Amino acid sequence: MIWQTVFASSQGCVFWEGKCVQDSQEFNVVITGSVVARLHDEEGSAIFEEHLRGLSLTGMGQDALEEVLAAEVPEMRDWAVGEALAEAVLEAEYNVVFPWNTERDKRTPFASLPGADIVGFQQDGNSYRLALGEVKSSSDETSPPQVMYGRSGMTHQIDELATNLSKIFQLIKWLVIRVKNTTYENAFNEACERYLNSGRSDLALFGVLVRDQEPRESDLESRARTLANSLQDPTHCRLIALYLPWPIAQLPEAINQGDTP
Repeated sequence: MIWQTVFASSQGCVFWEGKCVQDSQEFNVVITGSVVARLHDEEGSAIFEEHLRGLSLTGMGQDALEEVLAAEVPEMRDWAVGEALAEAVLEAEYNVVFPWNTERDKRTPFASLPGADIVGFQQDGNSYRLALGEVKSSSDETSPPQVMYGRSGMTHQIDELATNLSKIFQLIKWLVIRVKNTTYENAFNEACERYLNSGRSDLALFGVLVRDQEPRESDLESRARTLANSLQDPTHCRLIALYLPWPIAQLPEAINQGDTP
């Protein structure tokens, strides 16, 4: 087991928990495996390359293609690695499905896309519900860290995902275009039916905080209780703090070297 739960509690429909890396070797496998695959969209890159190599190209065209393929600029910002790590954890431990890699939506290298960091579905029983959320990385020594506060803070952004109809409209529209005529279409239909038939309340909200400080329940507790005062069943909200064994700034180094710092 990679993660060890060091604290966990709940209030109403809001749950919060902290997890520490228990097995550094297994964690390294995840970082250099599923996290790298998400960060660089290896599946999408393979489809892209295969398609271009299938074109009728001259010798000059082949040379030009190799130059284009070699010009990819990999995403290596530490917070972007943190988002990829959060997705890997949500998929492995919380039954969250991501039907689309948002790396494909970037028109320029290192773009930061608006909306939500987490957009997908969570399997719940025999059906799916919408899964939306935010990811923050922080080396702040204070607890809770500053990234939990303010209009750009996690608490406000999660509350927006529950109540801001303009944002929800845009996310659902973004999803339907990407799942239409794919294996994820049924999951999308089930999730939207549950969401709409419940009066816009049956969905899963996630907040993932990536930390490189000592585990402290105070990183999440006060903010979780604030959300518990505004969210009600059947909304399900979970805040998760992931505590790394080394500084967040060294996440790119871990990926580059294929080993933990």
